[in-house]
Amino acid sequence: MKKSFLFISCEEAKHICDKVQYNEATGWERFKLGLRLTWCQITQKYSKQNNKLTESMDKASVEAMTLNEKEELQKSFESELAKYQNQP
Repeated sequence: MKKSFLFISCEEAKHICDKVQYNEATGWERFKLGLRLTWCQITQKYSKQNNKLTESMDKASVEAMTLNEKEELQKSFESELAKYQNQP
């Protein structure tokens, strides 16, 4: 089957949808995705779920550990592990 110039597969549409979420998609990719979204219900559903996920992540107040905190936790873990490994 010949690859179409304008029409993309569902898999490619999902990939472009993910790129749009992270602002990595080109204008041409956005156009092709928009064209697919006009008629493909599967892609529409995926896009809608992707948007909800993005909104949820933006609203969430998730705090990650700093590098120093990670290093301290790693050292603590290793010292506790060493205690148990040295026992008979």
